[in-house]
Amino acid sequence: MAEHASRRCCLGWDFSTQQVKVVAVDADLNVFYEESVRFDRDLPEFGTRGGVHIHKDGLTVTSPVLMWVQALDIVLEKMKASGFDFSQVLAVSGAGQQHGSVFWKAGASQVLTSLSPDLPLGQQLQACFSITDCPVWMDSSTTAQCRRLEAAAGGAQALSRLTGSRAYERFTGNQIAKIYQQNPEAYSNTERISLVSSFAASLFLGSYSPVDYSDGSGMNLLQIHDKVWSQVCLGACAPRLEEKLGPPVPSCAAVGAISSYYVWRYGFHPGCQVVAFTGDNPASLAGMRLEEGDIAVSLGTSDTLFVWLREPVPALEGHVFCNPVDPQHFLALLCFKNGSLTREKVRDESASCSWGEFSRALRSTQMGNGGNLGFYFDVMEITPEATGRHRFNAEGHEVSAFPRDVEVRALVEGQFMAKRLHAEGLGYRVGLVAGTNMPFSEVVKLAPNPRLAATPAPGAAQVYEALLPKYAKLEQRILSQVQGPPE
Repeated sequence: MAEHASRRCCLGWDFSTQQVKVVAVDADLNVFYEESVRFDRDLPEFGTRGGVHIHKDGLTVTSPVLMWVQALDIVLEKMKASGFDFSQVLAVSGAGQQHGSVFWKAGASQVLTSLSPDLPLGQQLQACFSITDCPVWMDSSTTAQCRRLEAAAGGAQALSRLTGSRAYERFTGNQIAKIYQQNPEAYSNTERISLVSSFAASLFLGSYSPVDYSDGSGMNLLQIHDKVWSQVCLGACAPRLEEKLGPPVPSCAAVGAISSYYVWRYGFHPGCQVVAFTGDNPASLAGMRLEEGDIAVSLGTSDTLFVWLREPVPALEGHVFCNPVDPQHFLALLCFKNGSLTREKVRDESASCSWGEFSRALRSTQMGNGGNLGFYFDVMEITPEATGRHRFNAEGHEVSAFPRDVEVRALVEGQFMAKRLHAEGLGYRVGLVAGTNMPFSEVVKLAPNPRLAATPAPGAAQVYEALLPKYAKLEQRILSQVQGPPE
């Protein structure tokens, strides 16, 4: 490994839910080194499952902050043992799981600026946190705080227009409000509140790193158009909050040189720069090299849709974040809970548990599925808030079942029409848009192009353009059945 580890490079760090990982990227954007620590496996003393602690109420979910610190220690020591040449690192940056927060105790900044290179970080930072188990994105215990924040902002839609999202339980502003209300002593003893991303950057900087615009817009606290903290939202959450957060910065900002701790302990060059870390979702937009007009869909347990927007329309569903690549533009994100597990279930029921049979069913049916439309919400959906399976024939009448091949196509078409419908609700318009020739595009032009997996079939645009209004109308019918008539 050592002979390959002496290239000039940048380090990219990922502080995710289940691990801390690093990649080294050379000047040609080739990844030539990787290392990681998995929390459950490598740090069992913290007793996490999936990297978190799920509390007895089933709603509160936290992670021990020192686990993240010790994981960084372990990764760096592994790199050192492998012969990695830290002196060649020009810059470090990275991503953190979005919506997690870290509460630094009064006096922690002095510890950060005077770290001893003779000791690991975990040993020196043990007493630096006023909250030792930090809330993370899986937490859903702040419903009361969400309702209070929406009321203070003039309603859910007003809050969405201001901050990019209605109030969500996992968002950091609501988590801060809960800690202030339930543990005022710890809040009072907190001198700085970081996101996981800015916390990680702070470890490298040796001082508090600012929150970046993009990750900061997942807090229900940042005015996404003005890029400043909302005084209304701050006041609704906790006192003196602005001073505990510090001013936000662009996501591509260089926030300072690396701490001398890393120069003396590992051999980093003193000129190595720390670039603001951001959230994992914004980082995905940058990693996919999206540009204005692009759309990306991650097909996982939940499906996540990313859209680059110039003029967003914040709504009661989905999220609008500041764009990490171009601070004048935006990133819209939609999450669909019924993703791969629902597709696998329909595959098992209608395609003999075979993806080959599933694909054959798609090929045997025509685009538009003869006007048959299906909605498959095996668990309560996020976008839209509905549950159950609903099937409609070409005349718009609800039916109890489809033929097996029709069922497969109805699932696939329905899921993707939902993504288009709700993306358009946030301001996205389907069409070809020229690239914007941004500096970031120049930076990544040497990187391999993402592999093209599929292209639209001829005539697909016309078929689904005509079918989409019918799909939207039927979705509204389902929602009216679930939610009942307006009061």
